Amino acid sequence: MTTPGTTPSTWIITGASQGLGRGLAESALAAGDRVVAAVRRPDAVADLAAAHPDRFATIAADVRDTARAPEVIQAALDRFGRIDVLVNNAGRGLVGAAEEVDEATLRDLMDLHLFGPAALVRAALPAMREQGSGTIVQMSSQGGRMSFPGVGSYSAGKFALEGWSEALAGEVAPFGIRVLIVEPSRFRTSFNAPGVLGFAEASNTYTDVLAAVRADMAGADGLQQGDPARAGDILVDLVHGSDLPLRLALGREAVERISASYRRGLDELERWRHVAVEADFAGAVPSVRPI
Repeated sequence: MTTPGTTPSTWIITGASQGLGRGLAESALAAGDRVVAAVRRPDAVADLAAAHPDRFATIAADVRDTARAPEVIQAALDRFGRIDVLVNNAGRGLVGAAEEVDEATLRDLMDLHLFGPAALVRAALPAMREQGSGTIVQMSSQGGRMSFPGVGSYSAGKFALEGWSEALAGEVAPFGIRVLIVEPSRFRTSFNAPGVLGFAEASNTYTDVLAAVRADMAGADGLQQGDPARAGDILVDLVHGSDLPLRLALGREAVERISASYRRGLDELERWRHVAVEADFAGAVPSVRPI
């Protein structure tokens, strides 16, 4: 919560018109902060603009249009004079086997989940470095640490975002800039809603293979465990605090499924260790690396 005499934080949030982005925007405003919503449809956040005319601004932007990233950042600087938090939240789901998702669709998802966020980060970093502080929040997914049949095209962008962001965290830490990768489970948003969640055209080849996955993803709307308002409050509190993890599995399902994925990975690594180490030159000196 912003206290008297302190400067409120300025947030840029993409995809703030609904779901987790909307919940986060509302929590930041409730804490006394200022929010710039980068959304495709400004009318979707008109109520927030009307309720908080001095602390809320909107810019019409599609994250996939990377050429406009500097314009989004400059709009926030022009309005509020600084950028404390950049939240790359915009995204969408797609269900389909690797063979069913064409290249154009896969590239579009990568634009949305990797290249768009990367462009915004690059545009924001000079201002954050100059002020000596800032937090970058990358909204990934439990699908950014584990994947399963039918969601590979979605997970590809989230896996890439996490790898890019993990390296970023080490690069910007010396300048007082922090990175938080959020890995939510299912939250009660429109992510799984008809007309929002995408489905590749089903082929006869994978009908049986993906039947359960398609039904599960389509049937989750309105039944998700996660509360976007609670998530928003948690993230605002974390960003305002001094102790920030690199990764946060958000929601009970995410904690349990990601934990199980780690355990399976460690078990497999140990099972095949004796084979893997045989790939080295006999007697080679162990490598020494800076990190």
